[in-house]
Amino acid sequence: MSHAPALTYRETVRSSAVLVAGVMLVAGCASHHGAHGDSPVAAPSDQHSAAHNAPTTAAAALEAGAGERIVTVGVPTDFAPQAPAGATDEYRCFVVDPGLTEDVMITGTEFQPGNPAIVHHSILFAATPEQVPAAEQLDAADPEPGYECFGGAMLPARGGVLAGLDESDWITAWAPGGDANELPDGYGMALPKGGRIVIQMHYNLRSEQGIDNTAVRLRVSDRTLKPLRTMLLPAPVELPCAPGESGRLCDRTDAVDDVVSRFGADSGATIAGLQLLCGGDPDAPRASEVQTCDRPVTKDAKVFAVAGHMHLLGREISVTLNPGEADEKVLLDIRNWDFDQQGAIPLTSPVRVVPGDTLRVKCRHDPTLRQQLPALQGTPARYVVWGEGTTDEMCLAILLNG
Repeated sequence: MSHAPALTYRETVRSSAVLVAGVMLVAGCASHHGAHGDSPVAAPSDQHSAAHNAPTTAAAALEAGAGERIVTVGVPTDFAPQAPAGATDEYRCFVVDPGLTEDVMITGTEFQPGNPAIVHHSILFAATPEQVPAAEQLDAADPEPGYECFGGAMLPARGGVLAGLDESDWITAWAPGGDANELPDGYGMALPKGGRIVIQMHYNLRSEQGIDNTAVRLRVSDRTLKPLRTMLLPAPVELPCAPGESGRLCDRTDAVDDVVSRFGADSGATIAGLQLLCGGDPDAPRASEVQTCDRPVTKDAKVFAVAGHMHLLGREISVTLNPGEADEKVLLDIRNWDFDQQGAIPLTSPVRVVPGDTLRVKCRHDPTLRQQLPALQGTPARYVVWGEGTTDEMCLAILLNG
């Protein structure tokens, strides 16, 4: 099977208004003083498991209410993922027709990972009727079920280069620890008649092989609801080798070349593009265990929930509204990262964001975990940059807003 990954928004990267794919949920946000009120936000979390054990699947919890119904979509029966030659991860998108005869709003989702030992994470995308031909063309061009899809669903961008960050095609995502997701009352995510669901599966095949039968239950309603969207807040990863470590991949240039060899040229463009997006220098990035990225808010919105995404070397992740200002609010504060607990954390009350505000994502990674975690023991020391592989890293916050 050939491996020809491509980012969903490669034009964004190349024009330096970068998109970072990946994994990952939330919508366009938005002089700010006094605009946010005093609503409390999510309490700090100390979730951490040094072992990073394989996830378990939660029991079905999503139920349909009045005017709602459950639609189930999934990967092909007994799908057997195969990593490309020289790689340990498979990224595959499946285009699924939910059979809609009318426009609906999605009010809840529930992932049922078929093989938690190999399912690293999964993302659900909505393809509008205008995007369906491109999705089906990608599917038809790949001899295997679905198509390879590093970084995203590879759908044509809606509304320009930065639209992919501020108004993602994402519906929702599942990662270890995720349970059923129910949207706030009165809100939903639009899925038009004639649209498709694209299920992106990331399979980690480093330690185990097997078949997968992942399914996703969608709760849909034909009522008129307020729209919810997802906004992505990525930051670069520039993590040097730990003290005492050495090897060829401790050189950043060699480490980036290694990522590109596994995931294609667009992965290198993403690494450089993140520096541009976050005010760094692609030619002289700042190496540190801690990385941040500030994003200006451009639209008035309410944030309902926040999630973080890192891989196994993650230690801490936070999201702060207007850092250093009198009206600073911490929206997410995970001080002891647990890869097996990546569900979105609802805010105790919605937080309003307005144009002129700033959202900051901050991550800390720890290279010494490479020799502590069973899943990484025996892997070579490396300078770690943004990448889709389990041995690579990410710094990504996901905001659900409307």
